[in-house]
Amino acid sequence: MCLTSSWISSKGKFIKDFENSFARLTRRRFAISVSNGTTALHAALLSLGIGSGDEVIVPTLTYIAPVNAIRYTGANPIFVDSCVDTWQMDPQLVAQAVTKRTKAILAVHLYGHPCSLTPLRHICRKFSIPLVEDCAEAIGTTYFGKPVGYASTLATYSFFGNKTITTGEGGMITTDDPSLAKIVYSIKGQGLAPDREYWHDRIGYNYRMTNICAAIGLAQLKKLPLFLKAKERLAFFYREELSRLPLTFQTLEERGVSSNWMISFLVHNPKLRDPLRKWLSKGGVETRPIFNPVHKMPMYRQKNNKRFPVACRIASCGINLPSHPSLTTRDMTYIVNLICKFFKKPS
Repeated sequence: MCLTSSWISSKGKFIKDFENSFARLTRRRFAISVSNGTTALHAALLSLGIGSGDEVIVPTLTYIAPVNAIRYTGANPIFVDSCVDTWQMDPQLVAQAVTKRTKAILAVHLYGHPCSLTPLRHICRKFSIPLVEDCAEAIGTTYFGKPVGYASTLATYSFFGNKTITTGEGGMITTDDPSLAKIVYSIKGQGLAPDREYWHDRIGYNYRMTNICAAIGLAQLKKLPLFLKAKERLAFFYREELSRLPLTFQTLEERGVSSNWMISFLVHNPKLRDPLRKWLSKGGVETRPIFNPVHKMPMYRQKNNKRFPVACRIASCGINLPSHPSLTTRDMTYIVNLICKFFKKPS
């Protein structure tokens, strides 16, 4: 239907339909579609006026996109370590990192598990700074029974091919603030003024989603409950079947429900992480390592050489298991048996 309408680029009914449906899903007043999750982060930060010399607090244990987006604005990422159990940014360390230059806290819901949003919101109120939530991995994740992203200043989402729902490439920004929504719409559309043709009143970007991607997104939204149910089944199976082995799964915040985007664990002995991954690879099972802490990467190394022991420990011991909702019980049983055989084989 989208193709036959001839509206295949950045205009068409499916864009607005997708935005409206996503706003209802996330309980936000506005949902603004963009070209991908990274552009969502960049536009969200720009809409807050963040720029050169400002600071944004962010976890070092994250995919690199939110940190890059901070640097795109000219601001400086201020890294904090993670909680030992949930692997999310540690609110106590966040509070200690706030300075006069702090312009936002960027919380990342790592692997679909929710951050501890209550203390983060308290910090934001105390210091009068906005909270931005990176929900790229957390579509379907809830905290206190509500979707993550529902009560922050702005929240961002990704619909890349490996996310719980996908448009191939695509992203979304949500907010309840009409003034911020207006700025985001302008930023994503080359800075176009809303009331004058071909008049641009700010520097903008071509961050628009296509009508084709939006049509795919609408179809994917209808399947989201099925995807989440399948991922819940995967997580339960892995946790139950591997519970007696020397490994620890990512712990869920007690007031949260995870979307289980990636089902992940830590081996107790970091020397076994890579051999286990090679063992599984030989058996035809692809795994991934946990994200490398961003502060270790050459462009983000800091002169003070600050250490982040929890994030480094998680990164050295962590494995992402196959987590696609299409996995069958037979597939999961095969993976579990391979892992069990690894720990039982002679060292």
